Amino acid sequence: MTLPNECYYIIFKNLRHSYQNLFSCALVNRQWCRIIIPILWSEPEHHFKDIRLIKIFLLMLNAEEQSLLIPFKIALPSHPKPLFEYSSYITYINNYLYDGIRNWLHDESYKTGCKLENAVKSSLIAMFLRTSKNLKYLSLNEIICNQIIFENLYENTTITSIDLYNFSSNFKSKAIDVLVKILYRNSTLTSLDLSNGSWSSSNNIGSEGGRALADALCKNNTLKILNLQYNNLGSDEGKALADALCKNTTLTSLNLVKIILDQKEEKH
Repeated sequence: MTLPNECYYIIFKNLRHSYQNLFSCALVNRQWCRIIIPILWSEPEHHFKDIRLIKIFLLMLNAEEQSLLIPFKIALPSHPKPLFEYSSYITYINNYLYDGIRNWLHDESYKTGCKLENAVKSSLIAMFLRTSKNLKYLSLNEIICNQIIFENLYENTTITSIDLYNFSSNFKSKAIDVLVKILYRNSTLTSLDLSNGSWSSSNNIGSEGGRALADALCKNNTLKILNLQYNNLGSDEGKALADALCKNTTLTSLNLVKIILDQKEEKH
């Protein structure tokens, strides 16, 4: 008796945190391999730090994504593209990916620096947004956001959680504009984290960003979690946000710790 693929999938998914056993099963036959590979690559977590994974991901950059690296004269891996499009299975991208990029640059003897690291980060994030069919969680820093990433993020229809941290006043207008468009359009986003996560400094959403975010929250009906911890807001925008929250019927979690109104009034 042969089990259907659905049964195999359930069995193998229960082994998703036992990478060694799951990898051994993938070597049994082609059928098992096709079922297991997407599970193995769905949540790399700390394995993102492995330079071998970074090399594989770099093979998947298209011409536009590669162009971000041209000014730095980076020699990309020249191996044939892998049989599987591993990036399409990724569901979760966090800071481990950025650790892996630094590890790869060090291994390739590049002089690491913010601009070089951020160029590689931008290329890979843009690639993941373009290729991943199941991406659910994405953590971004303002420095690695550019037009390519914004365009791909806007077109994405699978992400349920976005974490955007440490954005400055120079960056906020672009970021908030894109996020507002996503809130208007996206029917899958349920969690948005705009917190700074630091006692020593605050993000600066500002007046325009505050009003735009308030308008979007009035019309969005999917967002359930919103974190605005350590953000600066004008008092008028704070009131607009409060009115929007009164009208919103889907939010179940709201973090307003250390919201600063007009940079004078601090709300705990």
